[in-house]
Amino acid sequence: MEILLAVLGGAVAYTLASLRIMKQYERGVSFLLGKYWGTKGPGLIFVPAGFAHVRRVSLRIVAMDVPPQDVITRDNVSIKVNAVLYMRVKHPDVAIIEIEDYLFATSQLAQTTLRSVLGEVELDELLADREKINGILKTIVDQRTDTWGVEVSAVEVKDVDLPMEMKRAMARQAEAERERRAKVIAAEGEMQAAGKLTDAAAEMARSPGAMQLRYLQTLVEIATENNSTTVFPIPIDLLTPFMDLARRGGASLATAALAGTAETAGAKSLPERTGDALPDAERDRARERA
Repeated sequence: MEILLAVLGGAVAYTLASLRIMKQYERGVSFLLGKYWGTKGPGLIFVPAGFAHVRRVSLRIVAMDVPPQDVITRDNVSIKVNAVLYMRVKHPDVAIIEIEDYLFATSQLAQTTLRSVLGEVELDELLADREKINGILKTIVDQRTDTWGVEVSAVEVKDVDLPMEMKRAMARQAEAERERRAKVIAAEGEMQAAGKLTDAAAEMARSPGAMQLRYLQTLVEIATENNSTTVFPIPIDLLTPFMDLARRGGASLATAALAGTAETAGAKSLPERTGDALPDAERDRARERA
């Protein structure tokens, strides 16, 4: 009777020692005498002590930090880039049987893929189109880890560390671009203002009283500012008759000057011609006397 109780107690103790509890997010890959026995869990599972052992595998998504990598981009810019990788075990048995350490292997694969992919793109593309690069990284890593029973849900470039010289050059480029936009906007504003002023001038030309009203409005605006010096603008239309009179007077003076010059030239030429004719007449009278 005592032997039976001892055997029964030993069996109970062996059974209790062989029981394992798997959580909801865990699976147990069991091996019986070194041979794959099956994937168990979640809940209470039985693993014969001394004959079998179990490897626990978590099915939750793991956020893996990819260490900073020294990368030379396609346009020969040296940068440091780190990333984050999101992965989960899809097939626990494959992840345990096919590879020794799937976490370490996935991390190394992510580092090498990050260096190779970023070495084929330019810096501007890396900074402006990260979603495209993240998609390429995710596709390459996921294809390689699929045979390991690991599913990669995303690979995100987290930080890009640029050299100080490149930061200064990019800052100068951005400042020049801002100045160019400011000059273009100012030029467009001047062009629009010129068009509006042309329309306003045409409208005032059709109504002569508008210029006088505008003149009075300008005087009111100047008077409300309490200035010690008051400037009275004179419309150009008031000066136009005087300018025309001065222009006509100048033309008359020029005509008179030209006429006087011509008369003086004629008076000088007449004696010269008379003097030339006198010797001929005297010779004729001398011949008649002879």
